Amino acid sequence: MAGKGKTEPNLRVVNAEAEVYDLMRKPESTGERVRRLQMEARALAVEQVETLERLLLEAVALSKEIAEGGDAYPVGAREIASRLAADLPTRVETMKQIIGRMPVK
Repeated sequence: MAGKGKTEPNLRVVNAEAEVYDLMRKPESTGERVRRLQMEARALAVEQVETLERLLLEAVALSKEIAEGGDAYPVGAREIASRLAADLPTRVETMKQIIGRMPVK
């Protein structure tokens, strides 16, 4: 409890990722803001595609386990898993090449 005449500091927790605004910098123009937002959108898109790539590679590993799992798995499931294990790495590589061609700007 605060004593008489004392005031508690007004503290706030800020996200570690929060951007600090430079007060000496002039405000962004609309064009600058559009470019900045486009760059952020591209960065987020790349992150999301990289996440998908990682998940697909995990699916490849799991598909191989199922395809090689023997009689514990139904024949149809093993067949589909075998095809996925063969096809997904090529799809992941294609996605990497597509993302690699994205303009950085």
